[in-house]
Amino acid sequence: MLTLEHFGAGPYATLLMAELGAEVIKVESLSLGGDASRPTGPYLLGEHDSQYFQTFSRHKKSVGLDIKVERAAFEGLVKTADAVVNNLRGDQPARLGLTYEALKGANPAIVCGSLSAYGRGNSREAWPGYDYPMQAECGLMSLTGEPDGPPARMGVSIIDFMSGSTFAFAVVSALLSAKTTGVGCDVDVSLFDVALHQLSYPAIWAMNEGHPATRLPNGAHPSLAPVQRVKTADGYGQLMCMTQKFWLELCALTGRDDLAADPRFATLADRRANLPALTAAIDALFMTRTSADWMALLGGRVPFGPVNDVFQALDNPFVAEVALRDTVAHPDAPDGLRMLAAPIRIDGQRMPGARSPKLGEHTAEVLGEGR
Repeated sequence: MLTLEHFGAGPYATLLMAELGAEVIKVESLSLGGDASRPTGPYLLGEHDSQYFQTFSRHKKSVGLDIKVERAAFEGLVKTADAVVNNLRGDQPARLGLTYEALKGANPAIVCGSLSAYGRGNSREAWPGYDYPMQAECGLMSLTGEPDGPPARMGVSIIDFMSGSTFAFAVVSALLSAKTTGVGCDVDVSLFDVALHQLSYPAIWAMNEGHPATRLPNGAHPSLAPVQRVKTADGYGQLMCMTQKFWLELCALTGRDDLAADPRFATLADRRANLPALTAAIDALFMTRTSADWMALLGGRVPFGPVNDVFQALDNPFVAEVALRDTVAHPDAPDGLRMLAAPIRIDGQRMPGARSPKLGEHTAEVLGEGR
């Protein structure tokens, strides 16, 4: 697979495929410094490399090639590739000859994937765009945060990652078809489309019932309760009594038969209708123990998780148990580069970690020793 990519969404898509064994070749312009995310700080790793870049390009190869100047060499790679993907502006694939129409002569089975901000063939195809504005325009920020505070975005670029995951699924699906029929196609995914799609059931409620989804205190669920953030003796936790079973189990484990018997809290509908009173009761209950105590009591019985900071999340013993961290060799990290492992297991095993490539590192290997 050949990829012309930069920053998060596109590289995340091909990262997932590379982690699962696909040969992913980053086609990078040496004169432009390659992937624009290579020098993203603050933690650099020699020239044209950084910890940010390493996050998204593990297991990939890098070929120094300017497709505007070296078209014949590029099409030579296309002849033996399964896919050519990019996450450029929506007007760029056609201009650069990265569409199926432009490349089917070199390879009729080629799958050409475009992951752009707003998609192709519309009034915004030439617009640049990134994750955060998508969260804003597509309504997600309006649903995030406390009711009396300003709208908030997710703490990470979740639309990039969701779009990348969607793109990877779409490209692999198209590859399965191309392997069967011998005919490739164009695949288009956009950040905007994926962001709006994440509105999910609040969008269905709005379109069919005119229901205005709003932010609730403690990040509470719009229809199920208690499903919300709770204050513990030493921090916060997230409680999710999604069913009547979990509510009754919570009451039993905490010795609060009075809550189970309270007619205001008898059913899911009752608890949702009396959310302020329920919240007061739940907060008073959870303030009596630490987050760790609640985890020990509720773990495996009632869905609950402590609100951890990044260091606590990474140092979680369960992370070590399931091997979600690894260390890879890197020429500019003498003690190795500590990273997150692939989130997918095959036959119970994660793929072994490998660093991202240096700029143009595999040019000679892929194009021949004359390069």
